[in-house]
Amino acid sequence: MSKPVSSSVACPYPSTFWRDPSLPFIEAREVLDGRRVCYALHSHETFSIGAVTGGRSTYLNGRARETVGRGSVVVMNPDAVHACNPIGDEAWAYRMLFVDTTWLRDLQRELGFSHGRDLHLFDPMSSNDPALYEGLNRLYDVCTDASRDTLEREGVVQQFFIDVHERLNPAPTPMRDDSQKLNRAAEFIRAHCREALTLAQICEAAGLSASYLTRSFRAQYGLTPHAFLMNQRIQYARARLRRGHAIAAVALDAGFADQAHFQRTFKQLLAATPGHYREPRAA
Repeated sequence: MSKPVSSSVACPYPSTFWRDPSLPFIEAREVLDGRRVCYALHSHETFSIGAVTGGRSTYLNGRARETVGRGSVVVMNPDAVHACNPIGDEAWAYRMLFVDTTWLRDLQRELGFSHGRDLHLFDPMSSNDPALYEGLNRLYDVCTDASRDTLEREGVVQQFFIDVHERLNPAPTPMRDDSQKLNRAAEFIRAHCREALTLAQICEAAGLSASYLTRSFRAQYGLTPHAFLMNQRIQYARARLRRGHAIAAVALDAGFADQAHFQRTFKQLLAATPGHYREPRAA
């Protein structure tokens, strides 16, 4: 698995940029204390969305001007002229995502939000929706955690941007019945649960788009594709542990990157450690 790249070097305030070759269409930045930050009016060629995690700031976007604070989500369409600067002496903190417009346009087409060649633009420019705020922070935490695998990152990114479109520009479309294709997706995950799967591989096996699979798989199985994969790995591991195999060997054989990840996932799903499960008490 490729390692994400982050950098906070030569910056007068705590700031980190994050990129990962496995998700080339997205870049992230976190500023932990931006009291000395001062942005002139500017724009990005990307779509940008961010969460204010501390302090308050004046947010300018086109003709709009508002005060945003912790819990706010701000949205900048590509090429929108904007600026965001701190108010007072509070530790202004935020997380921003910068998203390639081609990737976003393709997602919009899959969701039915854009039928032409152009990107569907967003309005309003800010939101206090707690689900969006929590979703963006979860996306940042998962993507910047080197222990998370590619499928989990892809799933979190897809789900967050589906939520962005449905919450900021609701335009529900009827869900089609693709239960057989979703079954194929589940069977593919079961058959390859020990491998480092990607969302693209599962989609190809099922004949579904990434956005549709992300929305519909959980509705049918009660788990995201990544959670379903983890559950299958733990079921495989249980069978191996019952036969007395060493925990470290089982962890690697089941597809986990290391024993610590295996231990953590096993305990989350079974409320017991692999060692406790492997050595049952005699009747």
